[in-house]
Formats: sequence, C-alpha cells, structure tokens
Amino acid sequence: MGSGASWPAGGVALAPGIVAGAMRADEVRTLDEWAAAEGWNPGLADVRLVWDLDPEAFVAVREQGSLIAGGTILSYDGAFGFMGLFIVRPDRRGAGLGTRLWTLRRDRLQARLDPGASIGMDGVFAMVPFYERGGFRFAYRTLRFEGSASGTPSTDLVDLSALDFGVIEQFDRRFVPVARPAFLRRWVTQDGVHGAAVLEGDRVTAYGMVRPCRVGYKFGPVFADRPSDATRVIEHLMGCVSGARVQLDVPEPNAAALAIAQRFGLHESFGCARMYLGAAPVLPVEGIFGVTSFEFG
Repeated sequence: MGSGASWPAGGVALAPGIVAGAMRADEVRTLDEWAAAEGWNPGLADVRLVWDLDPEAFVAVREQGSLIAGGTILSYDGAFGFMGLFIVRPDRRGAGLGTRLWTLRRDRLQARLDPGASIGMDGVFAMVPFYERGGFRFAYRTLRFEGSASGTPSTDLVDLSALDFGVIEQFDRRFVPVARPAFLRRWVTQDGVHGAAVLEGDRVTAYGMVRPCRVGYKFGPVFADRPSDATRVIEHLMGCVSGARVQLDVPEPNAAALAIAQRFGLHESFGCARMYLGAAPVLPVEGIFGVTSFEFG
C-alpha cells in the first residue's frame, strides 16, 4: 500500500542509545499487547492484518535492542496516509520520547506519500493543541458509544460474503478519502466478522460489519445513504452478536448516527478528534454511521 524511503543503516537516533527503525513481526505482537493494556480494545486481527498488508507502516523505537515505543504510519497506495497506533512504554514516558517519535512518524509518512497527499489521524482531545502545532487541523469529534448488543437479525439483508467485492468497494469509496481495495478486502473477510448490506435492486444503499475484539465486538465501518438503512444494518449486526459488548464510533456532526447509538442503548464512553495534515477530504459525514477504525482510518 505504498512504499517509502528505506531506513538508514543503523536506524534514526532519537536520543543517546535510543534508535528508531523498522518493526519486526515479534514487536508487532508486543505493540498489539500494549494497545490492549491501554484499554484500546484492538480487534483480534487488526494489527496482524495491517502488518501483512504494509509492514513499512510499523515504526519501532528500541533501547539496547529492546522495544520501548512504537507506532503506525499507514500509506494507502501513496494517495493518503493515516497515523494510528502510538504508544510509549509506561516506564519511558515523560522524557520527550513520545514527541520525538510522533514527529518522526509524521515526517516518514509524508515521505511515503505522493506530493500533496493528506494525512489523517484520530487523536485524544487533550492532545489537539500539540497536533495542531505539528501542522494538523481539527475537522470534527468522533464519539465512542458502547454497551450490550441487543437486536434482531434480519432475513432482508444480504451477507457481505454473498456480494461481489467490487460492489462493496464501489459503495465504500464514497465515504473514504481514497480507494482502499487491498485493505478493505482483508478487513471485511477477517475471521469472526459479521457483515451485511441493504440492497435496492442491485444497488447497495448501506453496509456495515462488526469484528471480534479483545472484549466483545467493534462496529466499523457502517456507511449508509439514509439513517433508516443504517438502523437496519446496525440492528441486524446487533442481533448477530446479541449479548456481547459492542463499541460504535460515530462522527459527532452526524446527529442521526448519535440518535441511533442512543436508540440501541449505547452510552458515550470515549472520543477522538479527527484531524488532517494537508487538505481535509470532502466526505459525506452524514452517511458515516460508524468509522472503520481509530487506528487505521
């Protein structure tokens, strides 16, 4: 999903004895465990899926060969980038290492992208001023709602596995900054996923999925032409995982999506600021009822 300049021999020094470089597969597993320990509740396949797709997206920071920090810089075929996972080991926080790693990730991701390509990220609200000093601009808040799944599966919806992938990808493209077929094909077919679409004739008017996480399931994406279609998809998927803990991340400007989350008894528990470096993509936020991932866009 895009290439970038190779790391210099010996990596990039961030501080005396501390070096950043490409991440190894075993360190990717460690990063995933750190994300779980932070309470981010990663999808069971999220990190492995992106590693298989774009190993260059993973940045490791080591001291004497031991991983002390890491993060992701995913390139969508050079046309758009996303800064995701960003973790410093708890015992190494407070000394400026995170700032140096964040800046390195931003600069390396820019080097991986085509000239003029934008970068997105979802950052915690308290860090917005820092990210703005780094060149990002606030777009809107995204709020996480969670609770216990309660719904009824519908026989009127079509399972995503029964649809031609091109049909799904074409609809998905309307709600994301750039086409992402390689990512999406893996995302919608990961183990344990439930996905469904609303069809009018042979035209998709909504689709969504839930994926298994460390705790329960996360929705994402949920895209729809109309709130009524989004409701049908969410209720069906709730029924597929009835009783499980679920999380749904909703753009705050989409008032209909906020109302749907509350209708299903979900409560607000967390949130992030969607921000962009470069031109913000013009997206139909009113049709985004669940973002794909805080970590990968």
